[in-house]
Amino acid sequence: MTELAHILDGLRCAACHAVNTLWLDLIRGLVECRACGQGALIDPGDEWEDA
Repeated sequence: MTELAHILDGLRCAACHAVNTLWLDLIRGLVECRACGQGALIDPGDEWEDA
């Protein structure tokens, strides 16, 4: 079974400064801190294009 959310190892939350508490949820398009609840939406239109 594939997990719907993945921990982002080694990254720090900009709001509470906790390490290893950020989770990436690709289904909802969200990065969320499990320590403080701060979240950020992912912009799906902001992808690199090969030239």
